[in-house]
Amino acid sequence: MDINRCALINLPKIVDCRGNLTFIEGGNHIPFAIQRVYYLYDVPGGSERGGHAHKELHEFIIAMSGSFDVILGDTHQQKRIHLNRSYYGLYICPMIWRELDNFSSGSVCMVLASTRYDESDYYRDYAQYHLAMQQLL
Repeated sequence: MDINRCALINLPKIVDCRGNLTFIEGGNHIPFAIQRVYYLYDVPGGSERGGHAHKELHEFIIAMSGSFDVILGDTHQQKRIHLNRSYYGLYICPMIWRELDNFSSGSVCMVLASTRYDESDYYRDYAQYHLAMQQLL
């Protein structure tokens, strides 16, 4: 529940003149087993995504192409992280509010998730999220 638990994680990068290769192993490079993968693309300029927190879900966000910003918050502080390389990503632990913006043209945001989709895991209203955080403290 602390924003400081979220972190940029470098991934293995195998450099080759024919093209580089990066791989991810759940439980090894990232601190959870991967249960779901989804990606955002064709995001119109000026649009924002996210605007929610998860109760239990862990996520790892990678800019596969282009760039975008991830804004993290935990009711006490806020951080903006710029993602623009496919060989590192941002780990987000549960109970952290997140928003994505500043998408470059042609950007692709890939998200690795620790659980399958479950709408009941979401806080989509910031006031409800804030109240839940206060109850946890």
